[in-house]
Amino acid sequence: MALLFERLIPVLGGVTPEWEIVCVNDGSQDDTLSLLRQWHAHEPRIKLLSLSRNFGKEAALTAGLHYAAGDAVIPFDADLQDPPDLIPEMVQQWQAGYKVVLATRRRRSGEGWFKRGTAWLFYRLMGSVTSIHIPVNTGDFRLMDRQVIEVLRLLPERTRFMKGLFAWVGFSTTHIYFDRAPRAVGAPKQSFLRLWRLAKDGIFSFTTLPLRFTTYLGVVISTVAFGYAFWLIWRTVLRGVDVPGYASIMATVLCMGGVQLICLGIIGEYLGRIYRETKHRPLYIIEESAGLAAGKES
Repeated sequence: MALLFERLIPVLGGVTPEWEIVCVNDGSQDDTLSLLRQWHAHEPRIKLLSLSRNFGKEAALTAGLHYAAGDAVIPFDADLQDPPDLIPEMVQQWQAGYKVVLATRRRRSGEGWFKRGTAWLFYRLMGSVTSIHIPVNTGDFRLMDRQVIEVLRLLPERTRFMKGLFAWVGFSTTHIYFDRAPRAVGAPKQSFLRLWRLAKDGIFSFTTLPLRFTTYLGVVISTVAFGYAFWLIWRTVLRGVDVPGYASIMATVLCMGGVQLICLGIIGEYLGRIYRETKHRPLYIIEESAGLAAGKES
């Protein structure tokens, strides 16, 4: 925590004296909350937003965006993989007229081949199945104008994929490039299961292609089935009654059963998201805040 503020505060001070840091504590189980209280008491421009439990990265990021009051807002992870030294250049691009300034990674140091490979595959898949362009090798680290933040606050969905929402709102955008360093503090908490859930949220939130795929698959299988049935009838007419084999029957039944379960699973993913949206539960619950205006919960 100290390393983060020691690097971040001088950079912000060199840009403007009217900076603020909104720290979102997403249900941490260590001493993060007490340290943030101490830092806020020492520097009131460091502000605290503590959630009642762990609501997940996307909800915590949304909370920070809802409470940030600046003319420009930069989401920032505390692990210092995204260098604070880029902030002055981002601000310069914003002052030049861009509403969004993306920090795009040239290299991803400290990440294994599996994570790099799955990230590459995910971005390519999203680019091919959705109508929006999600920039490759670009995380949440970006500068967004106040106009962009106000539009994001209007988006009500509960199952959120923030990179997709950032891309969906549009606005004039430019890139700056950097080499991502290994984590300076902490250890990664994003397990493969969490990353898989995030990827599913991205795909199912921004495209209905899986539903259309089930339709196309059904048409293909039905066509093959009708063709096979016609062939059996024709063969029976020509050669008489033929006793079907057990192996072929079992293979057909298992294949069709598997396809039906896959299709039901895809439909269930969409129905589950509709179910969560209709409950209208809040995205997050604030347990404690310091230095922030009240009444912005969503």
